[in-house]
Amino acid sequence: MSDKDNNSVESDHGDEPMSNHSDNPHFSTLLEKRLSRRQMLTGSLSIAVAGMFGLPELTTQAEAASSASIATKFTQSPNPPFVLNPTLGFNAIPITRSDTVTIPLGYKAQTVIPWGTPITGSYPAYAPDASNSGADQEQQVGAHHDGMHYFPFEDNPNTHGLLTVNHEYVDQNVLHTHGPSLIAGQRPADEVSKEIAAHGVSIVEISKDTDGNWRIINGLYNRRITAGTPMEIRGPVRGSDLVKTKYSPAGIEARGTINNCGSGYTPWGTYLTCEENWAGYFVNRASLPREHSRYGVSTHNGRYRWETAQSGADEHIRFDISVKGSSANEDYRNEANGHGWIVEIDPFNPNSKPIKRTAMGRFAHEGCWVAPPQLGQPVVFYSGDDAQNEYIYKFVTKARYSKEINGDILDEGILYAARFNDDGTGEWLALDINDPYFHAMSLSKSVFFMDQADVLVNTRLAADVVGATKMDRPEWGTVHPQTCEVYMTLTNNSSRSAGTIDAANPRAPNPYGHIIRWREEGNRPWATQFTWDIFVLAGPETDSQILPEQGGLALTQDNIFASPDGLWIDQNGILWIQTDMSGSQQSSGPFGNNQMLAAHPFTGEIKRFLVGPQDCEVTGITSTPDGKSLFVNLQHPGDRSGANSFTSNWPDNGKVFRHPGEPAVVVNPSGARPRSATVVVSREDGGVVGM
Repeated sequence: MSDKDNNSVESDHGDEPMSNHSDNPHFSTLLEKRLSRRQMLTGSLSIAVAGMFGLPELTTQAEAASSASIATKFTQSPNPPFVLNPTLGFNAIPITRSDTVTIPLGYKAQTVIPWGTPITGSYPAYAPDASNSGADQEQQVGAHHDGMHYFPFEDNPNTHGLLTVNHEYVDQNVLHTHGPSLIAGQRPADEVSKEIAAHGVSIVEISKDTDGNWRIINGLYNRRITAGTPMEIRGPVRGSDLVKTKYSPAGIEARGTINNCGSGYTPWGTYLTCEENWAGYFVNRASLPREHSRYGVSTHNGRYRWETAQSGADEHIRFDISVKGSSANEDYRNEANGHGWIVEIDPFNPNSKPIKRTAMGRFAHEGCWVAPPQLGQPVVFYSGDDAQNEYIYKFVTKARYSKEINGDILDEGILYAARFNDDGTGEWLALDINDPYFHAMSLSKSVFFMDQADVLVNTRLAADVVGATKMDRPEWGTVHPQTCEVYMTLTNNSSRSAGTIDAANPRAPNPYGHIIRWREEGNRPWATQFTWDIFVLAGPETDSQILPEQGGLALTQDNIFASPDGLWIDQNGILWIQTDMSGSQQSSGPFGNNQMLAAHPFTGEIKRFLVGPQDCEVTGITSTPDGKSLFVNLQHPGDRSGANSFTSNWPDNGKVFRHPGEPAVVVNPSGARPRSATVVVSREDGGVVGM
């Protein structure tokens, strides 16, 4: 997630460089071919959507009711019946660049768990001058909030739960009193320790008071998981020579989770945190093996130069993955191979060790979204690889869903990469060393793998081999709880060639992004065939379109947006879209600050619901089961700044939110430090948010 490819000049956001040099077709090329013959399509997604209200194309009414019931069980909470045809019951808010949260009239918001909030241990207080130590940060909420999920307690699910929040990366100018230090080519050890501790995940117990405000409970569930927390390696890669290190000679453990971007959750009540742009944290000053080069590992220095820490301790020098010893057990040449995975965490067991589920693949995971599970069928998870010209994946478990399963179901299954055909159909290509097609393609391209562990460590290369379709930065996805239709944001892509212009996708390069959706054959998430179309082409009024295949209209001042990123369909049928613009697109473009919009999945109605403070990214969304408290993360407000000179003072500027028409909040460059935080949005009348 973080810094998107839209004219940004920032260097501290850690996006991976484009590393896909395969000859696989690009999505825009296929779209051009497909749209030239769209009149020939039969059984397309647009036809299916047109019939969804009456469900004749989708399923029977009884099957629809069954699907809704599954969705209710899946969320592990007493949700109201799912709304197939939601009403967006608020007035769209205007574009703004105020340094606060702007929300519709009739709504209110509060902040919870901003960066630095003490939640465990000795509860060290947040120091406004950023003088907290690394040890303090290990007991405080991390930086740069991203994906999250609300896990309700059964007794009072709408007023008591665990909020699990990812922390993607850090802004060193905000994290340290005078910015980062580099002394004779080395970083101070405590600065490095603080940055490591600010990454990862926070698990926080929260409750809603009778006055409607949420507060933190300093209880036993509160926990910090950081870039230094011990993790277990499970699945096909466990014990592989590719993950053996000085820290874990047997290849069964890894240390820490980094660049935690989007997230997911499981039907059995655990949290999935996803490691995105992890490659930039490492340096290999020697020749790069393919498991480094295909992911963009640096040959100069790590993103934050953690490998140069003055301590010289293994916990720091492990980020130098150059070969130094006579074997992998004597150095950290394989340290990076322990990252890039989906990590499962049990939020209700603070003593549990997080598990890296390697069967689900290794790449720049933007998130992980489960399809509504069905008894007796495989469980399916979707993921996007957030880099230019990378792929969309899904994982299908070998075991079948039942009430007795747990996370071990994730250790066996088949990982697929998507191919989008030019006729509006698509297919899932197995990344399985025992699959005949995979074997044949490996031979034809002279790319060989030792075993399935090698395939998974080199997931991107495996997807290259089978001919998956290059996409425009696959980011967040969401699965419709009733129809099983999948939506995914394609944020933007500066590398699209000029020869791909067509009526439905006329931009080359693609600075604004779009949202794609697909429908699995027979509405079976485990199917290997699907149909697809475009939900919306983002952009200004002069260069955008909703439901282009159905001749939709351009976006208006009520809903123009760019660089879609976060995505979620709530229990009331609303599709929430969050943006991550940066650079000139955010500072001087027509879109204002980053925003969150509400959309009707089938009609294409879109309204702007929330605009964030200066320089923030709007990312991460979840709610209570009743839909009356909506949690939204605002990441890195004001992090395009120098030490002690900030472009945002939110949320400590004293103005958490405003309504349209109220005066804009102006930044004081020497004022309070900006802090990533979670905002809870609710209706003043106590109703359901968005409806």
